[in-house]
Amino acid sequence: MELVAEKESDQQNNNNNSEKNNNTSYAQALVDSHESDEFRERQARDLKAGLHPLKHKFVFWYTRRTLGMRSQTPYEDNIKKIVDFTTVEAFWVCYCHLARPATLPSPTDLHLFKDGIRPLWEDSANCHGGKWIIRFKKAVSGRFWEDLVLALVGDQLDYGENICGAVLSIRFNEDILSVWNRNASDHQAVMALRDAIKRNLKLPHSYLMEYKPHDASLRDNSSYRNTWLRG
Repeated sequence: MELVAEKESDQQNNNNNSEKNNNTSYAQALVDSHESDEFRERQARDLKAGLHPLKHKFVFWYTRRTLGMRSQTPYEDNIKKIVDFTTVEAFWVCYCHLARPATLPSPTDLHLFKDGIRPLWEDSANCHGGKWIIRFKKAVSGRFWEDLVLALVGDQLDYGENICGAVLSIRFNEDILSVWNRNASDHQAVMALRDAIKRNLKLPHSYLMEYKPHDASLRDNSSYRNTWLRG
């Protein structure tokens, strides 16, 4: 959809654990199915109201870190939900009221993820995935971020079901844009996502794109160090 102007010690124990896991999976499937039904019903209501439903429900998140201090607060607790939206019209209302990247202090992260996926490496949708990373001069990062947001919300990127969300990291000397995907081992999907990002952002050839699996980030506790250069 295009946006118009306007996310065991013995056999018995093994059997019990297996049954418990199956029950948990079944319960989760019921929840997921229920949420999917609710989303479809909401889409139908939006259409009836003359609105334009998006393919996915999205959530904007915000993280602000404190320089020079080691916080004892878990990173997850610093991630704050801003707003969610399900239609083109609601997106524009939300987006037009968000602070522009150039006005945000460093270090700050803006996250846009599909509903149900938190912007954490450990999230079940993210833990086997990774992210493409692009570094920008601060003067141009806002434009590229907006183009990426429109492509993501408008479902314009190839292998869209493999995409979890995007992050804009405001830093002192540069801003960093990243796109998170579900499966770092699916080489075809990873490279197709790279090409789709380049195409939709009209990325100049001088920009390098780097990829890093989330399990590597968990090992070195870093989002943007020790990346793979992929051009």
